[in-house]
Amino acid sequence: MITSARRVSPDKPEVRIAFSLDNSELNDAEEALPTFPDLEQRLQPVLPCQSLKESVQVYKDHCKMAKEFREVKIEIAQLEDRKKELRGELVDDDRMTIEIARLKEEFRVLAEENRTLITVHMERAQQLETLRGVSQKRQGSS
Repeated sequence: MITSARRVSPDKPEVRIAFSLDNSELNDAEEALPTFPDLEQRLQPVLPCQSLKESVQVYKDHCKMAKEFREVKIEIAQLEDRKKELRGELVDDDRMTIEIARLKEEFRVLAEENRTLITVHMERAQQLETLRGVSQKRQGSS
């Protein structure tokens, strides 16, 4: 790890620069960093300058917002799926409502036909009884 400290002007604070030529430190640091594959490249958090607290804080806030963004996207996707399910159920309910209305109408028509058939049957049964009575009277008088 190489560090360097410079003062740009006497009235400015010292600026520290640190870097490493050892790739293992960089690889370890990169592996520990959060990744956001679903986030556009231009919106990815940029590694902070470790010597500046504000930079580290901005990085942490950016990572937190990226994580929240990912969670919101997941929730939106789940809600979209649920919306599709509910729309499917609504279509099914509409079909059922139409089918129920059709069956009610069919029942009404059949019930009316049944009442008519019962009335006709009763009339024919009465006519048959009347004809039997007339027929017995004729046979008895002959």
